[in-house]
Amino acid sequence: MHYEAFILARMREEYDRTGSTAYAVEHGLGRTGRLVTSAALILFFAFAALASAPGTDIKVLATALGDGILLDATVVRWLPAGIARLLRVEPSPLVPDAVLPAGYEAGPQPPAQPTADHEPLLPEVRP
Repeated sequence: MHYEAFILARMREEYDRTGSTAYAVEHGLGRTGRLVTSAALILFFAFAALASAPGTDIKVLATALGDGILLDATVVRWLPAGIARLLRVEPSPLVPDAVLPAGYEAGPQPPAQPTADHEPLLPEVRP
């Protein structure tokens, strides 16, 4: 569940920057996709290693947890069109449905310059 914090933090950053909820969700998920996939693979391989343990109880538990993680990282998060038709729900959209408000550009923004009423984010380093 820790990767959920990364997703939500990125969504909040995008919402604070643009004010658009749809844009924040789309880009929050898009920008953290590799991180979530990597975390899911690490956990899957950890449970696959546990599945080779001699105890049957541990094998069953590790296999179930590994399968659950794979389902969560693939089917639940990024619902493919074939499975969506089978479940009779809408698939994940492939085109952006959010319109960025005027004056904003997609992608990383340079850090804001501190103003009189805001403290700088990092202290100045003086030689």
